[in-house]
Amino acid sequence: MAEAPFAFDGLDRVFHEKARLGILTSLAGHPDGLGFTEVRQLTGLTDGNLSRHIQVLEEAGLVALTKRFEGKRPHTSCRLTDQGRARFADYLDTLERVLRDAARATAGTRTRSTPKEKPA
Repeated sequence: MAEAPFAFDGLDRVFHEKARLGILTSLAGHPDGLGFTEVRQLTGLTDGNLSRHIQVLEEAGLVALTKRFEGKRPHTSCRLTDQGRARFADYLDTLERVLRDAARATAGTRTRSTPKEKPA
């Protein structure tokens, strides 16, 4: 079978979902992890959506959860595992390759447009 240069096998579907990409990106810059509330604020997800996406990431071995109490209040924190950090770096390398390949493939066939402003 011929090589498929645009198959992009490294785009793991566990990462390549908007909410999970946001969670992983949030955690990537915080080696000690973040609290559930901080991740929720950074990603804009609801509690339920965030919980479900973190569960998927945890089942894949990409994140680890720590549950404890601060005073009488429960506190859940989440951090990238070593495996998660390595796989996320590999995913980002593949994503960069996708962008380079797409830019080369469309060079000269597209016009630059100004970004659309989001409605207030």
